[in-house]
Amino acid sequence: MRIGLVGFGVGGRYFHAPFIMAAAGVELAGVVARAPERIAEVAQDLPGVPVFGSLGALLDSGVDAVTISTPPHTRRELVIEAVGRGIHVVADKPFAPSAAGAEELIQEAARAGVLLSVFQNRRWDTDVTTLKTVLDAGSVGEVWRFESRFELDEPASLEAGPTGGLLRDLGSHLIDQALWIFGPATAVSANLDWCDLPEGRTDAGFVVTLTHASGTHSHLSASKVNRLIAKEFWVLGSAGSYVSRQTDVQTQAIFAGQRPADDPAGWGFERPELWGELSTAQGRVRVPSAQGAHFRFYEQFAAAVAGTGPQPVPASEAIATIRVLDAARVSALEGRTVVL
Repeated sequence: MRIGLVGFGVGGRYFHAPFIMAAAGVELAGVVARAPERIAEVAQDLPGVPVFGSLGALLDSGVDAVTISTPPHTRRELVIEAVGRGIHVVADKPFAPSAAGAEELIQEAARAGVLLSVFQNRRWDTDVTTLKTVLDAGSVGEVWRFESRFELDEPASLEAGPTGGLLRDLGSHLIDQALWIFGPATAVSANLDWCDLPEGRTDAGFVVTLTHASGTHSHLSASKVNRLIAKEFWVLGSAGSYVSRQTDVQTQAIFAGQRPADDPAGWGFERPELWGELSTAQGRVRVPSAQGAHFRFYEQFAAAVAGTGPQPVPASEAIATIRVLDAARVSALEGRTVVL
């Protein structure tokens, strides 16, 4: 699959390009970048990969698919342009500003007969893949409660504006993980923490509670401006519990200069001293880290483009996350639980 990358900011440079390069059966065919510093970064990181000044020029060069990794308010037009040209699309999360906007893009892709997948790459985080092994084994029994915290000390990366805020940023990931693992939500309750930025007031932290149709209740929280770093899962069930305090292994490795293409088989494992702990009537045991590999998203997307497998995160599925995001904002602003 020949894929082009639109945008080479932090997302394109660190969360897409390295994993595209590591994905089997995928070729990075070009990057859309305009700013001189971005063009220089492409030349530094991806020698030999051509740079284009527009999405149209990239599409004219001949690609099977594109990844849209530009600021949220620019994504709609780019997705519509790509699908209108018959090109499959990977859109960064959240792929639309609202559920209504998401429906529009889903319909446009369906009308064009192309795939629209959403880059919910954190389904392939190390701690998530390990958690799935515990749950799939039935080790904690019927799951009653799920708690997920993702605190980052990154105030400079907090996006402002009507399409910004931490709820739509990290909240997109935490909500997607909870829905993917425990099924659809029937009710949403949320609180938002607000701060004033030069670009305007924005939400800098959140607590979201989901009631799942399965009976599980999820409690999701995150922050970026409170000088706190934590990544935790707590799962409480009828037969025991599982607690994980693993780190953001893949992101840390990327920013340390490592690349998954150098050692795909050894990529994305947590250190043994940070393995999660399963507690049952039989005692407490450490659960070895399963591999976290964001490049699996691109391998699955390539298989879907080739017609040999399902999409990794189809937009028709990812819209459920946007509906919860919409409901969470209503809940926080109006002080009530929103029933879905």
